[in-house]
Amino acid sequence: MNITAVAMKARVSTATVSRTINGSATVKPKTAERVRRAIEALSFYPDVNARALGSGRSSLYGLIISDITNPFFPELVRAFEEVAVEHKQEVLIANTNYDKARMETCVIRMLQRKVDGVAIMTSEMDDRLIKVFSCRHIPLVLLDTGSPVPGVSSVRFDYRSGVVAAMDHLVSLKHSKIAFISGPLTLASAQVRFSSFTETMAQHDLTSPKRMITEGNHRVDGGHRAMKRILSGKVLPTAVMCSNDLTAIGAMSAIFERGLRVPEDISVVGYDDIQLAAHTHPSLTTLRLPRTELANRAFHSLFGKRSADRKTLPMGETHVFHPELIVRKSTGRRKA
Repeated sequence: MNITAVAMKARVSTATVSRTINGSATVKPKTAERVRRAIEALSFYPDVNARALGSGRSSLYGLIISDITNPFFPELVRAFEEVAVEHKQEVLIANTNYDKARMETCVIRMLQRKVDGVAIMTSEMDDRLIKVFSCRHIPLVLLDTGSPVPGVSSVRFDYRSGVVAAMDHLVSLKHSKIAFISGPLTLASAQVRFSSFTETMAQHDLTSPKRMITEGNHRVDGGHRAMKRILSGKVLPTAVMCSNDLTAIGAMSAIFERGLRVPEDISVVGYDDIQLAAHTHPSLTTLRLPRTELANRAFHSLFGKRSADRKTLPMGETHVFHPELIVRKSTGRRKA
């Protein structure tokens, strides 16, 4: 079945069929509806590769994430894909698994598929790979890195304000022995959360033994191991702040294994507010990062930066999102 058969059944030209498929506003609604009925009746599926050759666009956008097993990212993917579908675009998803070498493979896939733009929601990107896209005039959106230049926008989380809010909450509950489990300190976002914790502790005139500040891997097993290290000393914390929710869930598991209670013995705070956080036992106090808003802004930054001739791209922009403290049952007042 081809476009000519659709045109004959709908009693229009092949050009009208093409314009209808491409969503052109020049086709009258009644005519477009007739074409769509013909397409459905004939089970005609347009060749997207042929459309890309004709228009110079693939209608395909890349989304590169760090860890598909972390619930933070599937929620982000869903939101990004929903807004893309609304605009009749498709999404190509790639997962780096926090591996810089794998990032290069992801970039090659994007270039081979001739994507119209890429949202890079990970910290593993380096300047060399950014230049690869820039040379091909493919717009980018970067997470927590980069400065606005032609064709490159940035979406950022104000991680520091989230750490400050969480620490103020713990201090208000009379906690002073506060532990911290960071993410991998090779990641820029983990470095910011780590430095924000130490700065905020100093502002509250608090100190923690080095053993109480340790590194995780942003996964449940890493949070569990890190919390066991913290609990191996003679002096125990009364609260622990974690670099993300999966780390916090692993930390709570280690606390329970030790025969301690949350929050009666140790309060726990996460970061991200994945859907699971509201359903842990006890439910997790955490910092909510607005993933739907982030995905929408990332897509529109790409969609609005398309270049008609793929030779010039408008200046990028920066969008900052602020975490919101969500207080649940995993934090409580320090025992006397």
